[in-house]
Amino acid sequence: MNRQTALRWSGYVAIAVAFAIACGFLSNWQFTRDASRSTQLRLIADNYDADPVPLAELLPAGAELDPDDQWRPVILQGEYLPDDQLLARNRAHGGTSAFEVLVPFRTADGRVFIVDRGWVAPGADQPEPDEVPAAPTGTTEVVVRLKPGEPLPNSGRSAPEGQVPTIHLPLIADAMPGDDVVTSAYGLLVSEDPAPATAPSALEPPSEDPGPHLSYAIQWILFAIMGFVFIWYMIRTERRHRREDAEERAARTERRRDRDMQEEDALLDSAR
Repeated sequence: MNRQTALRWSGYVAIAVAFAIACGFLSNWQFTRDASRSTQLRLIADNYDADPVPLAELLPAGAELDPDDQWRPVILQGEYLPDDQLLARNRAHGGTSAFEVLVPFRTADGRVFIVDRGWVAPGADQPEPDEVPAAPTGTTEVVVRLKPGEPLPNSGRSAPEGQVPTIHLPLIADAMPGDDVVTSAYGLLVSEDPAPATAPSALEPPSEDPGPHLSYAIQWILFAIMGFVFIWYMIRTERRHRREDAEERAARTERRRDRDMQEEDALLDSAR
């Protein structure tokens, strides 16, 4: 094997190693996503249908939401503040870019907690909904499931007055009067007592699909192995071709030698 061939084969191996490293990072990313999704599914299974408890039991004043309490039902007692209602835009419901109805709720201990009452469709002749069902008035008991807020959109998109681009609780708190808005969690509506005559469409339950992350992680590992197999196949094929070429050259040399010997014998025979 000459130096040029050795360098070429070393390049093949270096490419396979770099490809395997990239596949390893992508596989680990998918394993991480699968672990996160498994955690979410565990929380849904453990908390979604749990018995509701008072908000202060899981989220005392000044405390942050414990991640293990996501989806837990809690009871709010107090009254809605409908004048400060907001619509979260571009929410995927009913095959449309719907709106989720966010209404602040002042609890008995004086805090303001954001309640997502459900969704409404865009209007028939304009993007905004034709009608948003009003929240109950007066003293109300509400059961909601706890959820952490959402991040701000990476695109930096904004929203018209009375709307928000995402359920980013600090952003929503800035639109509310006072400084007692809970910003570590909001609530997905389960029930209201007294129940209103009409209400927004109920939010769908969370999906229990584990997603494709585990299979993708395994696929990336297989791709890394296939990269080495491919390089091995290329080197093996090149070696076979080189061996066949060498054998062909040797055969031609042998045939030429035999022909030369036959010509020499013929010359000797003619000289006698």
